[in-house]
Amino acid sequence: MIGSTRAFRVFARNRPTDLRAGFDRLYGLVRQELAQDPLDGDLFLFVSLDRRAAKVLHWDGTGLCIYSKRLSRGRFAALWTRDDQVSLGLTATELALYLEGASLAGKLPLSPKEISVELFTNQ
Repeated sequence: MIGSTRAFRVFARNRPTDLRAGFDRLYGLVRQELAQDPLDGDLFLFVSLDRRAAKVLHWDGTGLCIYSKRLSRGRFAALWTRDDQVSLGLTATELALYLEGASLAGKLPLSPKEISVELFTNQ
């Protein structure tokens, strides 16, 4: 689907989103609310109020892509548990688990922390 590399970051909007929104509206939410540049190649996750549908906005280098998923049973985990947090960072693995319907994705760290390049240069 989107890939498995950890070279990109994933940001999830920490409040419900009206998923009738298309490219322009989601692009605006990323710029204004998440304070990120949608053209950096990162992934941006948006979830509907009833948590049965989700969209991911991604710049693939040639244009914006929207990946959409609607669950036939169950709901996605709630990502909006804290009002003071505008976005939630996920890894690519956590995003994949989230889109599969895993209930812990977004609530507990499920991936190891990134390895810092500094660890290799200070030896």
